[in-house]
Amino acid sequence: MDVPTRTTSIILLASVFLVAGCGLVYELVAGAVASYIMGDAVTQFSLVIGIFLCAMGLGSYLAKFFTGDLLRTFVEIEIWIGLVGGISSVAMFAVSAMAETVFPVFFFVLCALIGIMIGIEIPLLIRILKARGPVSEALSHVLALDYFGALVGAILFPLLVLPYLGLSRSSLVFGLMNLGVAAIGLGLLKERRRGPGIRLVVVLVLLGATLAFSGRLVGFMEDLLYQDSIVYARSTPYQRIVLTRWRDDIRLYLNGNIQFSSIDEARYHESLVLPAMAACPRPVNILILGGGDGLAAREVFKFEGVRRVVLVDLDPEMTRLGRERAELVVLNGGALKDSRLTVVNLDAFKFVETSREFFDVIIIDLPDPNSEVLAKLYSTAFYRLCARRLAEGGVMVTQATSPFFAPEAFTCILRTMAAAVPAAAPAGRLQPRPYHVNVPSFGEWGFVMAAPRPIRPENLSVAVPARFLNTASLKAMFVFSQDIQPEREVRVNRLDQPVLFEYYKRGWARFHE
Repeated sequence: MDVPTRTTSIILLASVFLVAGCGLVYELVAGAVASYIMGDAVTQFSLVIGIFLCAMGLGSYLAKFFTGDLLRTFVEIEIWIGLVGGISSVAMFAVSAMAETVFPVFFFVLCALIGIMIGIEIPLLIRILKARGPVSEALSHVLALDYFGALVGAILFPLLVLPYLGLSRSSLVFGLMNLGVAAIGLGLLKERRRGPGIRLVVVLVLLGATLAFSGRLVGFMEDLLYQDSIVYARSTPYQRIVLTRWRDDIRLYLNGNIQFSSIDEARYHESLVLPAMAACPRPVNILILGGGDGLAAREVFKFEGVRRVVLVDLDPEMTRLGRERAELVVLNGGALKDSRLTVVNLDAFKFVETSREFFDVIIIDLPDPNSEVLAKLYSTAFYRLCARRLAEGGVMVTQATSPFFAPEAFTCILRTMAAAVPAAAPAGRLQPRPYHVNVPSFGEWGFVMAAPRPIRPENLSVAVPARFLNTASLKAMFVFSQDIQPEREVRVNRLDQPVLFEYYKRGWARFHE
């Protein structure tokens, strides 16, 4: 092997920086896609990181068996990483749409394959560079740039790459970067360029064409996955938002989970909002946590006494859609454009932790606790913070998943709210009251309403226009049949022990195996 010149060494060290960033982005893309498709972000990212690291270790071991022209081998590896890593996100979406049952196996095999090839890169570069100087010097330079490149990739991914490129384009763009490294290496070769050169051009054309049509490809695959026509789809730093239409039915999906169907969403949103508003003596200042689609706010604005509504939703794109997207504006009646409403794009936990305002009604319209991250928004700490933001006579309510499909999770939310004693709260302990309603898109669905005083359903009534709810049906929601009675022995959900997620996962798994 030829001794690399100083210029060649600098070029190869710069390549270390680039390939390190590319490798980390493939890892982050894989974790994000897995969490979107399979849910449970903590588990998926943990598995992805573990598999990548193990595979990289295996790749580092296999690198010692490569002999001969190491620079040519490095170029070939970069071409294959560019191909496999570049099309990885599109391939994952395709398999999930067309062969969902084999997706987990395909996903982890793909992660292992990419990880092995990434693991081969660094040992090859070290062996190439050590021909010019001591191995310790080559090792320190390569590892330093490798770690720094990974840091840059980790910073750029959530701030720039994902918001502006999306998942499918992210992997393709970084695949092209790997091909750029391969092209640089090809230029350093003195002979035997034809074979890898042809492969480089073929992969470049393939990735370029896929990048040009990636939007259509992912849209087609999501059409297969969601069955209805997709009218809007975008990956944000927080979630995958998909809006579908079939005739008059508009549906919103977040990370593949349905949030509402326009056919029956009134049954959910009226049941979430109207009982709590009716239980409050004077609902003037309202807090909505979640509900970026504006449908809960629509129900709140039916009450003439409302003077101020603060809507807290983590994702700015979701609230923008609720304010600007025609399908949602029609459904929410322009609620997010109401001058009385203030939108705050912040984590709900952080908002109630830092806010000093008091609210007459707090409406918690957040996604199901299908991950440890979301489970924190159903914890004693969270409910305690919410209770401290209640004004005198205030009421809070949360959606609480299905008492039929996930009865332990539903009961856990009820018990957790009862256990959330606000520190130095003059009103004292929350007294929660569960209720439920049938929403055809979801099935039997549960809610928990609470106040620092007993809530008496017999005193509640519906005094505003409603598509579904009336006084009689409101009172009936507080009656539970034998098979969904919340009388199970469950543990309380706490920040350090998110047992709710396990209850939720176990409950729904019984109906999806």
